[in-house]
Amino acid sequence: MNAPLPTREGRWGDLRKRVLSAIAMITVGAMEIWLGGTAFAALVIVLTGVMIWELATMTSVETGKKPLVLAGLAAVSLAAALSLRTDLAGAFLLIPSLVVALTVVRDRRLAAVYAAAVMVSGYGLVILRNDIGTSAILWLVAVVIISDVMGYFVGRIVGGPKFWPAISPKKTWSGTVAGWIGAALVGLTFWLAGWGAWLLIPVSAVVAFAGQLGDIAESWIKRRAGVKDASNLIPGHGGVMDRFDAMIGAIVLVMLGQLFWPLGPLFAG
Repeated sequence: MNAPLPTREGRWGDLRKRVLSAIAMITVGAMEIWLGGTAFAALVIVLTGVMIWELATMTSVETGKKPLVLAGLAAVSLAAALSLRTDLAGAFLLIPSLVVALTVVRDRRLAAVYAAAVMVSGYGLVILRNDIGTSAILWLVAVVIISDVMGYFVGRIVGGPKFWPAISPKKTWSGTVAGWIGAALVGLTFWLAGWGAWLLIPVSAVVAFAGQLGDIAESWIKRRAGVKDASNLIPGHGGVMDRFDAMIGAIVLVMLGQLFWPLGPLFAG
């Protein structure tokens, strides 16, 4: 028996909530990026703590104080790492990951690795904003958002073969490739506008792919935990981690790349 085709309401039923929530998040995010400094760092610290709380909730049988304690620990650890800006910063970023590995019940290794990625992404956001400036953050955010939007619409309109059905059954190859193209167009826009070097074009596509892998990694955690969303904090988007999973993958790649190829020169024109 053939499965029924998705109705228009079923396919786009969550679009209004997604758009309204996205507008609110973009507005707050834009203000914080513009302000920078302590205000931006405070927002990132809070969001990082919330994502660790969501991760701990998904991977632990207990839903009481333990996830909240881990969230507080993550926030304090990230604040300490940002204050130090030395080799010890990495040690502080790993503290929540080690505690997660010792305390959560489900998929300890996977949860610990993802906790480390969340911490690195929070640290990376603030460092990129402070060291390179708003251009780098705006580029990174634009790459992730455009890749996600292109993937969402093309994937739902065109459909086709699934990218990784065992882990993320909704993602298609058409949406994945569309995300790469959208990200490359962001890089092209920055280059034509004189905001960056031409190398931003291929780099944007690679960063978008890393973001897609970050999305898939979170989908894997949710699938193994048997939940649809990380939480229900954001209408139409689920949890904070559901909205920032791609950003986590993108920033982790950028921070790793910083070790070998600093991003700053790409924004020197």
